[in-house]
Amino acid sequence: MGMAFPGRDRLIQAIDSAVVKPDTADTMRALRTVMCDAIHYSSVRLPDCVFEGCAEHYARRELYRSPEHGYSVIAMTWGPGQGTPIHDHSGMWCVEAVWRGALEVVQYELREHDDVRYRFVPAGAIQAGTGSAGSLIPPHEHHTIRNASDTDIAVSVHVYQREMTRCNVFEPERGEWYVRHPRELSLDQPAVADH
Repeated sequence: MGMAFPGRDRLIQAIDSAVVKPDTADTMRALRTVMCDAIHYSSVRLPDCVFEGCAEHYARRELYRSPEHGYSVIAMTWGPGQGTPIHDHSGMWCVEAVWRGALEVVQYELREHDDVRYRFVPAGAIQAGTGSAGSLIPPHEHHTIRNASDTDIAVSVHVYQREMTRCNVFEPERGEWYVRHPRELSLDQPAVADH
């Protein structure tokens, strides 16, 4: 499942080896190494469509979904200034690697909640550049991602524990309070070449 691209089989074999580690922390360390190595040593060439942005929103394109282990690999293309609201990962771990450009990632700490209202405080921001990788392990999964460039596209590759078809987004209400809204996630199709 997913797209064909140079180095795909080697990348999938390395991810397969990482996801069978005995605990989540070991899996995250191994996956960060796998993704950084794939970027730094140019062993993988992502499909051209991954470098094409969408004017309306950041693009999500599935590169691979493992029938054996259940994880999915998604490439995200971030146009200049595009980003996310605070969101979660539906209780799944994830490793996010910056393939091109730079992304601003802000972690949020959940302080309290009642029903659909949540109180978050920023817990740190990083500028993640090309070749860097980070991981999110629930319950520490709330964050925003944004391409801070006004001119350049950024590309990240995300390895999710399972296929991620929904998440919760948190829209600002007042002060540190946000309102939770479920969001269905979709995939963007690669651009079709004219013949």
